[in-house]
Formats: sequence, structure tokens, C-alpha cells
Amino acid sequence: MGDWYGTWAGRGRRIAAAPLAPAVSGALLGIFAVAETLARTADTGIGSGPARLALVVTALATTVPLGLLWTRPAPAAAAVTAAAVVSLAAFHVLSVAGLLAQLAALYRLGRHGSPVLAAALAMPYLVVALAYPLYGAETFLILLASLGPAAAWAGIARRARSEAVAHSAARQVIAGSLLEHTARGERARISRELHDVVAHHISMIAVQAESARLTTPGMPAAGAQRLSAIGDTARSALTEMRRLLGVLREDTRDDDVARRRQPQPGLPQLAELLDAARDASGAGARLIVRGWLPGLDPGVELAAYRIVQEALTNTRRHAPGAAVDVELHYTGDALTVRVRDNGPGPPPGGPGGGHGLAGMRERAAAVGGELRTVAAPGGGFLVVARLPGKAEELAG
Repeated sequence: MGDWYGTWAGRGRRIAAAPLAPAVSGALLGIFAVAETLARTADTGIGSGPARLALVVTALATTVPLGLLWTRPAPAAAAVTAAAVVSLAAFHVLSVAGLLAQLAALYRLGRHGSPVLAAALAMPYLVVALAYPLYGAETFLILLASLGPAAAWAGIARRARSEAVAHSAARQVIAGSLLEHTARGERARISRELHDVVAHHISMIAVQAESARLTTPGMPAAGAQRLSAIGDTARSALTEMRRLLGVLREDTRDDDVARRRQPQPGLPQLAELLDAARDASGAGARLIVRGWLPGLDPGVELAAYRIVQEALTNTRRHAPGAAVDVELHYTGDALTVRVRDNGPGPPPGGPGGGHGLAGMRERAAAVGGELRTVAAPGGGFLVVARLPGKAEELAG
């Protein structure tokens, strides 16, 4: 049921986003408005000739401007309102299509145009209702006088909510960037301290142990063996420290400065990420997309990208050579990210321990989602993250 609804909803969005959709909709509303107006005035005193032609033109003017001026909400709302007021005042009639076009024009003006103008264009119907007794059009006049301001207010409220969501997402991105920058700086400081101080002292221990073994005359064999073991241990510690320094400097190299100036990565960059993982490990890596993926909030896209990136890194470290499947499933109200490998699976102590897994859970929770890690059916390791699919959910 959900897949059926998501498929038809996606088709509806694509049709509505077509370039000619507003013009076609306006033309259809105009045809309905003319047909309804002529049918309702067939038994009135408005006969054929100039009066009937004026009635047809007015009916068209109450609907067609909405489609022709779709990208310009202020002129569209002004034209539709003026035509509707003329139709009510002069002919005492208004079509249902004209009523719907008026409400849509006021909503779009409040959503994308001037809130003050939207409120002003919703007022003439109250004035007409108080000034003229429009017999036969009272129902439409009452509906416009009550629903017109409500439509304008709904557009203004939606605009304010969208702006608040955009500002919230921007703050989250900025906060994430500051946190990442702070973490990189701290890792760089720790790596310098390890390289300049600790590594130097460990190397001195290795040199002094070797010198003492070779230069001390008459040293017992057991003492020489222990000094040699001290030197070997110090050199092993230096090797491990160099490996640790490589990890700490991973995000602080000079060539990463250029990457930080680029836009934050998102779902479109996942293909490049999997190509890089495939080249690094030599194993298979597939990207599977299910459902229709709209433009998500940048914070959600960044969280999804980082979760996949960390999951691929964990696979390279703990299951080298394992094939990986990355699946994105959009269900209309949530984005599900699954990363599965065919490696040995979680360690005996359970899958929930490392810093990488904790970081993935924190990224999911930061955007209102959740993440879990389990042993994959049939073997391997599975990471499942469910993230909100609509930007509005982040503001709640």
C-alpha cells in the first residue's frame, strides 16, 4: 500500500512540476468557469450579445491569470481578485472554479509574495458583502469573505515555517562544521604532541637501550637480552604510534583544505564514495536505490553520507576484502539507509562498541533519526539508519 501510494504521489509531483502544468490548469479552470457561468445564467435576464460576451470574459479573467502568471503571484492575485469582484458586483454570479482560483491565488501570494498585499486582497469581499445586496451570490460571497483571509494566512504561515526550517537546517550545518573543525584542530594538536614529544622520547629509549647493550663491558647475557627486548618494544611502539598518527592526520592534511571549501557532500556523491571504496579494497561495492528520492534537507543528506562513509571505513578495517551493499529506500516519510557486508559479522562481545558506531548513532540522532547495528541474516554485518524524509520534520 505504501509503495503504491508513493509511486502515484511521485507521479503527481512530477506532473505538477512540468513547465506547462500551471498554464494547462489555468486553461481547464477557465473552461469550467465559462461552462458553469453560462449554465447558471441561462434563465436570467443576461441574454446574448455584449452582455453575454462580457460575462464570458469575466469568467475567464477569474481563472486564467492564475495559470498564466503562476511565477508572478502578486499580478495573478490582483487580476483574479479584480475580476471576481467585477463578476459579483456586475453580474451577481461567480463560478466554483473562480472561487478555487481566488483561494489558490491568495495562498500563493501569502506563500511566495507580499503578506501585506495578500491580506489586502482578501478584504474586498467583506466590503462588497456589506455594501451591496447580491441576491443569488450570497453563498460565494460569504465563502470568499471567510476563506479568503484564511487562505492568505495559510500561505503566510507556510512561508514562515519553511523559513524557520531553512534557518534551523543552516544552523545545524554550521554547528556541525564548527564541531568538525574543532575536532580536526584537536586531532592536529594531539598528533603534533605525539610526534614532537612522545615519539622523540620513545626513540631515545630504543637508542639508549641498544647503546647500553653494545657499550657496557662484561654485561651478563640475561641483561643484554633484556636491553635488546626493551629496544624491540620501543621500536614496536614507534611503529604503532606512526600508524596512529596516520589516522589522526587523515582529516588534517593540507589537501583536505580544498575539500572543506567545497559544498557539504550528500546523496549524489555516494556513487563517488563507493567508487573510492571499491578502488581501495578491491572488493565489490553496490549502490541500490528504491523509491523516489526528492531534494532532502542538506542536514539529512550529510548525515546519510557520513553514515555510509563510516560504515565503509569500518568494513575496510574489520572485514577487509568483504563485498558491501549500500541501499537507500525512500518511503515517502522516511529515508532508510542500509549498509551490509559479507564479512565475519560482529565480534563475539556484540556489535555496539566502537567509536565509529557511536559516531554514526550520534549523526542519526542529530537529525531526528535512529541507527542500529546487527548481524546480517546469512552472515556479515548490517547497519540500518532511519532518517526523516521531509525537512519539516526537523523543525518539530
